[in-house]
Amino acid sequence: MKKQIAITALTLATAFGTAHAETINVGMSGGYFPFTFVKLDELQGFEVDVINAIAEETGDEVNFVTMSFSGLIGALESGRIDTIANQITITPEREQKFAFSQPYVYDGAQVVVKRGNEGTIKSTSDLSGKSVAVNLGSNFEELLNTLPNASEIEIRTYESNIAQDTALGRVDAFVMDRVSSAQLISESPLPLALAGSPFSEIRNALPFRTDENGIALRDKFDAALTTLKEDGTLSEISNKWFGTDITVAE
Repeated sequence: MKKQIAITALTLATAFGTAHAETINVGMSGGYFPFTFVKLDELQGFEVDVINAIAEETGDEVNFVTMSFSGLIGALESGRIDTIANQITITPEREQKFAFSQPYVYDGAQVVVKRGNEGTIKSTSDLSGKSVAVNLGSNFEELLNTLPNASEIEIRTYESNIAQDTALGRVDAFVMDRVSSAQLISESPLPLALAGSPFSEIRNALPFRTDENGIALRDKFDAALTTLKEDGTLSEISNKWFGTDITVAE
């Protein structure tokens, strides 16, 4: 999705003061239910609510910029956006490039198969000789490549439709985070099922550039996240979308 959807957050006087208010360009795909998606021409989801809550805390305005997931990192590096709110997993490689906020989602990598196949694919060891789809630009390809049997797995990258192709049998499975996978199976008519337990812990956070402005923005967002965790706002947002609190480590 190439169009931009601008949503102005409420600007409230806070400890940061209105004199420090600025417009923050936040990138997201708008196609990752229930974290960020468009329904009836309205951008919504867990990530949207979290960013708007942060903006209310800091007194800033938010301009949400939607694009394909694979383009988000490049947009951040080039300065077209200021951060990404799209379940960006903290990895050693990304930590070398960006300054991350504290984690605000704790999750796990999950294998999903066509319903009826969960008895034959129960763990990542059963992926040998199988084709597995991942979203282009996500960290799930990297996670699969770290498995002991990685050389025996055919990994296919997709811009979209990994769930549909799995349900149609075009690939044997796909890998996504467990929270999104469970929500997708609950909401979608596609015949899908979780295959085994999550095989890797995922910590998601907001990345920022490592220049002076990026670090200052990271620190401001991080302080707001701390407040939102302590006053229960993040928990409320999580329970709204997932019926459980994914913002704290188990």
